[in-house]
Amino acid sequence: MKTTHSMPNVSIRALCLGLILALLTVDDTRAAGRAVRMNLGTLAPRRSSYHKALMSMAQEWRDAPDGGVRLVIYPDGTQGGEADMVRLMRIGSLQAGLFTAVGLADIEPAVSGLQNLPLMFRDLAEFEYVNEQLQPTLAKRMEEKGFVVLFWVDAGWVRFFSKRPIHHPADLKTRKIFTWAGDPEQVKIMRAAGYHPVPLETADILTGLATGLIDVVPAPPIFALAGQMDKRAPHMLDLNWAPLVGALVARKDAWEKLSVSTRVVLLASAQRAGLEIRARSRKESDDAVEAMKKRGLTVHPVTPDILQEWRNTVETEIHPRMRGTIVPSDIFDEVVRLLHDYRNNKENAGKPN
Repeated sequence: MKTTHSMPNVSIRALCLGLILALLTVDDTRAAGRAVRMNLGTLAPRRSSYHKALMSMAQEWRDAPDGGVRLVIYPDGTQGGEADMVRLMRIGSLQAGLFTAVGLADIEPAVSGLQNLPLMFRDLAEFEYVNEQLQPTLAKRMEEKGFVVLFWVDAGWVRFFSKRPIHHPADLKTRKIFTWAGDPEQVKIMRAAGYHPVPLETADILTGLATGLIDVVPAPPIFALAGQMDKRAPHMLDLNWAPLVGALVARKDAWEKLSVSTRVVLLASAQRAGLEIRARSRKESDDAVEAMKKRGLTVHPVTPDILQEWRNTVETEIHPRMRGTIVPSDIFDEVVRLLHDYRNNKENAGKPN
């Protein structure tokens, strides 16, 4: 008996093709209609200018093309310290992070040339110049490690908050100094220079101050205010130790899964957020000092002679040990070269023709 087919082969092929096209259409519709979720971790305090700018950015990301991006922000270090959050980004639990140079250096050590060179910059104008010149190199190296930089920021200067007054470098050598956990090279350098570093996570600072585990915390005033560090460490040395540098980074693979049109909108939004954070955070840093003074903080000024004493100590004891260890040699040398050029140009600009 001749076998009959319920459907000609050509119809079967047409049906299969139709099903494939239908599935692709469903996937495209789903991608276009449902926001992609991205988780962002940061130490930035809730309701700070950092957090508010990120929240505004998140709303703009939600309205981006192709369904947008649902950015879920975890502030206050709720995902752990910066080293923890970098690890979470590497395994994909977090897709983005707003980090200081401490966390960024876990990804690419070259970033440490912006923040981890104490007293290298005399003012923020010098820092801005060097930062702008180094950004393309740093962004390229970060991308090679699998991370995309969406914006760079700074938040003014790191200062020393202490339980007892500090005036001279010798005073600091008698104290137990907080350092971020996960940076054994920094601990090694500080100990070799005669200091007493105590590596801890940020969440352990207040407990460390309360128990006497640490006596001194280098921190930007806005973070000291938010964390109420001044209640345990009521003295601040008015020394511009180093700029607080930060950047918003995303996992490269997560970023590149988004459509080009989506990325264009997201990047523009991120750049606006970065400019807002930078403009507001510097002022908030000064305001934070005034707010802490009202509740008992004592600010100790630095005379020109004392400042020179600090510079001499750092340039002889700290910088040589940092070059080629914490800060890659090529980046250290480039920072020095850029500062030399900037200062010479500034000096020559002030001379009469």
